[in-house]
Amino acid sequence: MPLRNKIRSHRHTDESSSQSRSTTLAPDRPWGAARLALTAFFAVDGFLFAAWVVRIPDIRSQVSASHSALGLALLCLSIGAVLTMPVVGRLCLRYGSRPVTVGSLALLGLAVPLPAHAHSVLSLGAVLLLFGAGYGGANVAMNSAAVDLVAQLRRPVMPSFHAGYSLGGLVGAGFGGLLADRLTTAWALALGGLLGLAVTVGAGIVLLRSPAAPMVAPERGGAGPAAGSADDADGGSDRGSGEGGVATGPAENSTVRPTGAPVRLLVLMLGFTALCTAYGEGAIADWTTLHLTDDVHASAGTAAAGYAAYAFAMTSGRVGGTWLSIRLGQNRLMLLGGLTAAAGMLVAALAPAVPLAIGGFILVGLGLANLFPLAIARAGAAGGPQGVALASTLGYGGMLIGPVVIGFLADAAGLRLALTTVAVAATTAALLPFAVGRRG
Repeated sequence: MPLRNKIRSHRHTDESSSQSRSTTLAPDRPWGAARLALTAFFAVDGFLFAAWVVRIPDIRSQVSASHSALGLALLCLSIGAVLTMPVVGRLCLRYGSRPVTVGSLALLGLAVPLPAHAHSVLSLGAVLLLFGAGYGGANVAMNSAAVDLVAQLRRPVMPSFHAGYSLGGLVGAGFGGLLADRLTTAWALALGGLLGLAVTVGAGIVLLRSPAAPMVAPERGGAGPAAGSADDADGGSDRGSGEGGVATGPAENSTVRPTGAPVRLLVLMLGFTALCTAYGEGAIADWTTLHLTDDVHASAGTAAAGYAAYAFAMTSGRVGGTWLSIRLGQNRLMLLGGLTAAAGMLVAALAPAVPLAIGGFILVGLGLANLFPLAIARAGAAGGPQGVALASTLGYGGMLIGPVVIGFLADAAGLRLALTTVAVAATTAALLPFAVGRRG
């Protein structure tokens, strides 16, 4: 190309990029105010949920519930979340994901103290419906806001948001355990709710005042780059984070997304990836300590340390998830993660010694770390907030059925064999992104 044309082309590029910056308001800093505020929302979401989980035994005694009755009450939390998720997806399209995020976290903060004041299984189930509505709504709204911000930043930073959730959960569980003998359940959950509301107000002001991230607008014929293009599978660049599909309108809800069958199929496949991943996460959350104590003959303290090692490994994997996504590409990262989790689960399930089993759970945590965040991110890039809602609902369904399936299989064939189904699910989650990529 002649030098004159190069200069003219360069001038045109500068002008168009300047105009793009003025319309999309894309920040230059990877850790801007909006990203920090949204990460705080993910962290407080994990903190509040963990604060509730560590108090479940006390609340069970308070309402005098049997195992089956408690299970039905806990199912109300899941029902509230699943019923709310599709509604919140539509609210995000109408009002924008950021205001809905603030409202959902406020509802969650208000709902957290309520279980401590339930004195029957029926009243516990009722307040858990509200708790689940806040929790499910927050997860859809936060992930929708994160999808838009990922596209605005031009970097695959979704795992960093979920790392915030994992860190919040670790802090919530740690402080909840330390304060278990010092504070009553009512005081502990009330203080947790107040902290959640304080963070919601502070981070909400920052998030709502930050320049709005435009919604990603996938191509009409498919799902856009972030939904699983070949570039993402083979290139270690950050094109897979949504570049090229960003709407240039100033508002979050300025772009109508395609709703055709190809996009719906892609979202369903990504949702099934999330389901397989969450199946493993739910199974491990409920059965790890029991497997370590009953099958591998670890002490209760060692079993708790084993689960903590798994949780820390997952958090660490998510902290490094953005860097790995850029270096490897999202499809390769999901493939390696799923296969690592499958191998680790086989080791953990069949190991005859405690150190080997804990090492297997560490591999599972590292492998599963980025599968769910990337699946949700790509579903959002393909289908917007409603894509996030659908994939999140499927993923949450996997977390619900995982512990139940493991329980029935454990009664029929033993817990060791039952846990190997997590390896099957992780392998499926590893391979599905390539099918998504071929269809994209």
